[in-house]
Amino acid sequence: MTSYLVRAVRPARETKRAPLALANVDASGVFEGYASLFGVVDLGRDVVMPGAFRDSLARRGVAGVKMLWQHKAAEPIGTWLQIDEDTRGLRVTGRLNLAVAKAREVLALMREGAVDGLSIGFRADRFQRDAASGVRRLKKIDLWEISLVTFPMLPQARVTTLKQTTPTPVHMLRQRWQAAAQACERTLRR
Repeated sequence: MTSYLVRAVRPARETKRAPLALANVDASGVFEGYASLFGVVDLGRDVVMPGAFRDSLARRGVAGVKMLWQHKAAEPIGTWLQIDEDTRGLRVTGRLNLAVAKAREVLALMREGAVDGLSIGFRADRFQRDAASGVRRLKKIDLWEISLVTFPMLPQARVTTLKQTTPTPVHMLRQRWQAAAQACERTLRR
């Protein structure tokens, strides 16, 4: 009986986000989105302030920030092409490495809309905690990774676009090799 009362009082989980037509895009693994938004309190009671990433990005550069799957250090799935602070937050452009099986799986999930969350891995170098609300205002962050995730700590941190890019020569060779291998397999089965 007690659990019934608790369920009746507990507020329902809400998620508010714009629907994205990612499934219709023929993507080669390049995507854009916001990994963090300024001035928005996340589920861990943190809020990132404008300029918090500036020093870290200047020191590490885009190549020093890793792209991981679900914050797992053993599962890098691509590289970040661009990471910038704008007036809204931390805008990112990344490319999944389609030679990695997990990255191909993630791309398939992104196209279906099953995965579109982004989440940052960092160390808080300078922050101020509001005693009344418990909110921690992050003023300086050492950013070391950004992950594609199912459930981001900041629900608004999302992939916004899967882009179609011109295939690289390696990508085109891989496609030709796969087509030739499939043709050979069909011939052998006959």
